[in-house]
Amino acid sequence: MYGYVLFRTMGLPAPPPAGGVRVKTPAQAFDALYAFCAPALVRQTYLLCGRRELARESVEQAFRLAWQRWPTVAVDRDPTSWVRAAAYDYALSPWHRFRPRFRHPEPPPPDAADRALLAVLLALPPSYRRTLVLYDGVGLDLPETAAETEASTRATAHRLLHAREAVAARLPGLADPAVLHRRLAEVASAERLRAARSPAVRADSERRARFWTRAAIAFTVAIIGATALTVRTAPTQYDPPVPPGETVEGIPPRAAPGALSDKQLALRKKLRSATANGPERLLPMSR
Repeated sequence: MYGYVLFRTMGLPAPPPAGGVRVKTPAQAFDALYAFCAPALVRQTYLLCGRRELARESVEQAFRLAWQRWPTVAVDRDPTSWVRAAAYDYALSPWHRFRPRFRHPEPPPPDAADRALLAVLLALPPSYRRTLVLYDGVGLDLPETAAETEASTRATAHRLLHAREAVAARLPGLADPAVLHRRLAEVASAERLRAARSPAVRADSERRARFWTRAAIAFTVAIIGATALTVRTAPTQYDPPVPPGETVEGIPPRAAPGALSDKQLALRKKLRSATANGPERLLPMSR
């Protein structure tokens, strides 16, 4: 079933489910989608971010996410668009600028024309750059581009026109959309960008899923333990706080500790010399 849906959504002839042809397993269907999309998707993502390492990482992250949600991705009407949208979202994330290895620019393309076009693309706002790559680079039509960028058709057309105007203002030779499409393909193909093997991506996705599952279980156990400890040690009744002392009229304030006076010394000597036990202590002494 997974294999049939995948071949149908990719536009390839679907193998018959019976008649001696074996239906592909989920892993085989995933590998087929990866082999079909990953090489071109890495080059497209490079046009978005201008970083080779980030482009490969974005595509691998998108496919790891796709493998974790494979039952949903496999029955999607267009799994290619699903993976491409995930890769583009990851590549355009603003948090990458805070990562130490992405603070310094990568070596630019060797060709001067390629460097100029890539610099113009990276100067565009991310939404304009994404729209331009999808429409003039990938070759999607306007409704498909609007759906993938989660914008209206009118807003997508506005972004596309402004992106083309910005490119044509700095590179007049690319005012023709056909020439721009060809140059985008040339810049993307000039870089030797290779994605990892699909079995390695699947294995890494499963390893990360196990790690986060165990982390979630450990966190849940810690919360349960903390709750049980709190219930065990928490007081069962309310003890009102002791009010502060008040001065009673007629009673002198308690003096600070210090040396005893002669009168206090005599009293202490008398108390110590008196009987400490016996019935005599219970009767008052007669004067």
